[in-house]
Amino acid sequence: MKNLLATIALAGAACLTACSPGGAGAAPGTAPPSLSNSASSSAGPSGGAEGTPSSAAAGGVKESCELFNSLYAEYAATGKDDADGFDDIYLRSDDAKDSAPEEVSGLFAALSLLALDRSLGDAPSQESKDAIRDAFLASSGPCTAEGVTLRI
Repeated sequence: MKNLLATIALAGAACLTACSPGGAGAAPGTAPPSLSNSASSSAGPSGGAEGTPSSAAAGGVKESCELFNSLYAEYAATGKDDADGFDDIYLRSDDAKDSAPEEVSGLFAALSLLALDRSLGDAPSQESKDAIRDAFLASSGPCTAEGVTLRI
């Protein structure tokens, strides 16, 4: 399972790096491509404990921005040795990116890369850090327009 996740992460990082516009001036509305071809989301996300919203709630921009803030807070609060916790965040982020509007779906793609790095026991790679920064910058405008301040 870890080898599969590592392969997905490497492919995703390559896609994000190859497809992202140069520099921090990414055009709003551009998002990294989908990292997986998840044909079935019927397995459903594990909505998480203690009222954490599930990725199914990621429908509109506002809901997606709020979900990202919630998932990122959970990511930040997860113990660095909790591979299962990071796996859960990875899976929920990956599911959410498929249902999020294009202008904010990059947030979930980047968060899934960060969570994947951590689930494998590694520190976040520079590519993952760059991806979250770029997605944050690209998605800040649409989220702010909906009254949601992104937090990382």
